[in-house]
Amino acid sequence: MLALERQVCFALSVAARNVVAVYRPVLEPLGLTHPQYLVMLALWQHGPLSVKELSGLLQLDPGTLSPLLKRLESAGLLRRERDPKDQRNLALALTDEGRALRAEAEKIPAGIVERLGMPVEELMALHGALGQVIAASQRALAAPAAVDGAESEATVA
Repeated sequence: MLALERQVCFALSVAARNVVAVYRPVLEPLGLTHPQYLVMLALWQHGPLSVKELSGLLQLDPGTLSPLLKRLESAGLLRRERDPKDQRNLALALTDEGRALRAEAEKIPAGIVERLGMPVEELMALHGALGQVIAASQRALAAPAAVDGAESEATVA
């Protein structure tokens, strides 16, 4: 039951590290790290956002986002300003340069699929399965269950 290669957490961890490493050389010419790319994706999709909204979309705490946002602002890709609706909140908006970067970034998904060498259908099925894992883990975190000592044949921790 405790074999490393049977642990879902291990497989997810290795897969996440490796996939992010596949993105690295593709994002480098754009001057973005993978976390910065995720911020840009959210802003390209949703337009101006508060830090709180972005935090929710990316499922990252604001303290983790702050240094990312500062670097993106220093690179001239976004502006951080006080939200006109609520001065207590920071509003994030793309600069002209940040909006222009989207045209280059549109090539990234196809390039990643090519680099991975996996059929799009398999990647879409994996995305669906990961969505289920994310939902299940969020439910588990929201209502922690008592461990009753029962173990299944397949390890899932």
